[in-house]
Amino acid sequence: MAIKRWSPSQIVSRQEKFILGRLKRNGKLYAFLRLHRDQLFDDAFQRELETMYRDNGTGKDPHPPALLAMVVLLQSYAGASDATAVELSLLDLRWQMVLDCLGTVEPLFSQGALFDFRQRLIAADLDRRLLERSRELARETKAFDPKKLPKTLRVAMDSSPLEGAGRVEDTVNLLGHAGRKIVACVAGLLHWTEARVCREAGCPLLLAASVKQGLDLDWSDPDEKATAIPTLIEQLTELEQWVAAHLPDELTRPPLDEHVATLRQIIGQDLEPDPGGSGRLRIRQGVAEDRRVSIEDKEMRHGRKTKSKRFNGYKRHLAIDLDTLLVLAVAVLPANRPEQDAAPSLVADITSQGLTIAALYIDRGYINAPVVDEILARRGRVICRPWLAHNGTHFSKRDFTLNMRDRTITCPAGEQQPIVLGAKVEFPADTCRACSLRGKCTDAGLDRGRSVAIADNELLQHRLRKQAATPQGRRELRERVPIEHRQAHTCRRQGRHARYLGTRKNEFDLRRASAVSNLEVIQRLLEAQSTRAARAVARAA
Repeated sequence: MAIKRWSPSQIVSRQEKFILGRLKRNGKLYAFLRLHRDQLFDDAFQRELETMYRDNGTGKDPHPPALLAMVVLLQSYAGASDATAVELSLLDLRWQMVLDCLGTVEPLFSQGALFDFRQRLIAADLDRRLLERSRELARETKAFDPKKLPKTLRVAMDSSPLEGAGRVEDTVNLLGHAGRKIVACVAGLLHWTEARVCREAGCPLLLAASVKQGLDLDWSDPDEKATAIPTLIEQLTELEQWVAAHLPDELTRPPLDEHVATLRQIIGQDLEPDPGGSGRLRIRQGVAEDRRVSIEDKEMRHGRKTKSKRFNGYKRHLAIDLDTLLVLAVAVLPANRPEQDAAPSLVADITSQGLTIAALYIDRGYINAPVVDEILARRGRVICRPWLAHNGTHFSKRDFTLNMRDRTITCPAGEQQPIVLGAKVEFPADTCRACSLRGKCTDAGLDRGRSVAIADNELLQHRLRKQAATPQGRRELRERVPIEHRQAHTCRRQGRHARYLGTRKNEFDLRRASAVSNLEVIQRLLEAQSTRAARAVARAA
């Protein structure tokens, strides 16, 4: 097996000149990719891509990896599926120009080749390099003043919701879906029909178009509704026992063991014993921690971006350089994971490029990330809005005076108490009971005084509050706005709904979307430079 290297022509043909001339308003990135493809996929980067393949002298020769990497970028730019990408490479002159195949009548690649390449790219973590390469291109094309590409950066981080691609179901349907997965797997192993498996295993409910249809209950009647879960669980238990008796060896191996584990996971997270002492199970009151919401996508989770905005799926995280607006690193995590969990991955990808974060612009979700302490320890800067304490119509924490040097807190009436980080300050009950401001301060009983919670990072919060109180501090907080614009642009590019199942594949999709976004930034800057140069020449003439 020989690995071919992509060597597109650097000479612009007459037909390409015509196409480039038509791309001055729309589709400008096609023109940029055509003119800079040899720089983007230089020999060094092509050698990196070739490491995904083993050259053992056997097997079918793979397509040039750089060619398929370019297709991956074009897919993201055009929002094209694998099947559509194959057709566009044959029917769209812009695609043909970029891929150096104008006039071709045979597909350069197949859907299977694209799928295989994507899997290899993810396994080798080279989608990360594709994103990094877009930033390297900014330096090579001189799109930025070299002073704007230092090794120490002002970095901003932000997150946005990404709705998962898996179907979200309620408890009854999750249980039924998990049971059907077992039935389908058993049918494949035994070469039976699914209907036969259901009859033999004693789970006829799974034969119905939907479990709720099979139960045929009056769901408005609480007594009938209460019988749904016990009836379904009884049949699912019969199914699991039948599988254990007839396929004991297969039950310990994939994929059957995975499907059975999924069923047990749903039962464990969504059901609880009936407190009435009937010995039956009922739907859990409240939501289990880390609850699985989809059978098809096991990593999707419930999440919320704000108190009122809920979603199911993932959070996508971006880290950008505020001076160039280039995306440096990305991460995708289940929606229930806090923002601070994404920071280590983002920082690792940034430092692997030989870059250092001098100033970090974040929102409050990232404030407890380890990188915050690391930056402060080396005398870097963290710019973030402080937590604001609220206490209804009573005095809030902001009405108290904190002295972080002496570690004391003083109430509006002048009473002072020592503080301990991470603990709660309790003012004396006798002092509060006699205070004339008590009605404005607390509703606690007469045997208790006012209490104030002191955060573990109170020293940092105190510093952030002082920053936000100055004009310069508020101006610095507004400097984080570009990452919100970049998130909105990425959302339009990638879409609000995930293209793939699972965290890693969606991270790949976010990386290529961010790479395309970076290339668009470079294209606009080079275009602006060209326009300024042309105007200067015109003025000189």
